[in-house]
Amino acid sequence: MATHILAIDQGTTSSRAIVFRSDISIAATAQQEFPQHFPASGWVEHEPDDIWTSTLATCREAMAKAKVAASDIAAIGITNQRETTIVWDRSTGRAVHRAIVWQDRRTADFCAKLKADGHEPAISAKTGLIIDPYFSGTKVAWILDSVPGARERAERGELLFGTVDCYLLWRLTGGKVHATDATNASRTLLFNIHNGQWDDDLLKLLRIPRSMLPDVRDSSALYGVTVPDLLGGAIAVRGIAGDQQAATIGQACFAPGMMKSTYGTGCFALLNTGATPVASSNKLLTTIAYQLNGKRTYALEGSIFVAGSAVQWLRDGLGVIKQAAETGPLADKSDSAQSVYLVPAFVGLGAPYWNPRVRGGLFGLTRNTGPAELAHAALESVCYQTYDLWAAMRADWPDANAASTVLRVDGGMTASDWTMQRLADLLDAPVDRPVIQETTALGAAYLAGLSAGVYPEPSRFADTWRLERRFKPAMSEATRARKLKGWTRAVNALLASDEME
Repeated sequence: MATHILAIDQGTTSSRAIVFRSDISIAATAQQEFPQHFPASGWVEHEPDDIWTSTLATCREAMAKAKVAASDIAAIGITNQRETTIVWDRSTGRAVHRAIVWQDRRTADFCAKLKADGHEPAISAKTGLIIDPYFSGTKVAWILDSVPGARERAERGELLFGTVDCYLLWRLTGGKVHATDATNASRTLLFNIHNGQWDDDLLKLLRIPRSMLPDVRDSSALYGVTVPDLLGGAIAVRGIAGDQQAATIGQACFAPGMMKSTYGTGCFALLNTGATPVASSNKLLTTIAYQLNGKRTYALEGSIFVAGSAVQWLRDGLGVIKQAAETGPLADKSDSAQSVYLVPAFVGLGAPYWNPRVRGGLFGLTRNTGPAELAHAALESVCYQTYDLWAAMRADWPDANAASTVLRVDGGMTASDWTMQRLADLLDAPVDRPVIQETTALGAAYLAGLSAGVYPEPSRFADTWRLERRFKPAMSEATRARKLKGWTRAVNALLASDEME
């Protein structure tokens, strides 16, 4: 009996594949970076073929490393960078434009017009989202309006739209299956999260033909079967979830009130609110955490656009470090007399500010500011942004108070003990780092394994979660208050600069 699960974790800067065993241990992993394209200020694109070829290559490599054949794989689970938008030809599979990445801000003016025309309240009530370039809907509209002939072809039913999971599923099944799951659908600005359907009013508003849209299914379900020659045999695809929802599942946050935060290119915090969607009064998003057996579980989400990419900026943009692991020790050497703040609004600010126009700023620089202080400010900026989300969630859902909530963390930046300790200090709450750090891929594997009968129901899966280290707050209240006040002042100064333009 096949007992392994192949998880595809298709991210913003790389594609990964991980083979999990039936006891959720990792048999093998493979990763491949692919190029990023920045054709204009605030624009971010990927070549869809790069996404596909890197995904396929890592799947083959991980299977080879694990010494498993297709017959040993019970199912494939897919998790993906959300909101990234691809439009392709139904018959040839050829994309009509590069993928427009979730970070891309090109539709800011269009979003501003939708807001000015008074559409945001109705859109938020249906989708749980705000109007922002972050989401897929305005990206699809831009492609249809900007690529010659695309709108006419779409209206004739010749073009398909999908987020990355949908595109990979279509390629894996040889074009036989055009489907997505409820978590990815909930990030498009086109999906009613209350009735679980694509919304005709939203499609009409953004002028997107319904024929372009994929079928929406449970997060754990049989989606289709791979073309045999891709991976040495046919394998069923049985699980799909957007990366942040997959991490929520991998962190076993199945009970209302449980919260996780993932630190990758950006940072994304999700708070499970159970079967009832909670409307935010603090510019958080209401989203679908997962859908099992036709039942939706909801979450409040806060999205930070720049987390790990702030460290990449130190490395690639400024050259002050050679590798990410240097930042913690370097920050530890910083001058404690300096209060340097980085507001990393490289592509605008996400929750709870949602300003796509503002750009980053450094505050508190002195003649003595150097690499150590910049590393300190970059790492701390992630903690401050997480605090903003934490505070907003507590205000929206009073049950999520600091006394009872522990933050479960995952992602590349959590390897930094310095950053995790500072996070606990600023939140004034415990931060738990699990033994298995590959929680996003684990979530995708779990969804596939649940459908395939390899993994148990959620409550029993939650029992397998193991703590690697708990970071407890150790900062004085006076220091914490002073630092948070400085952060607020820096953000307000940045927002004020945008208003003066």
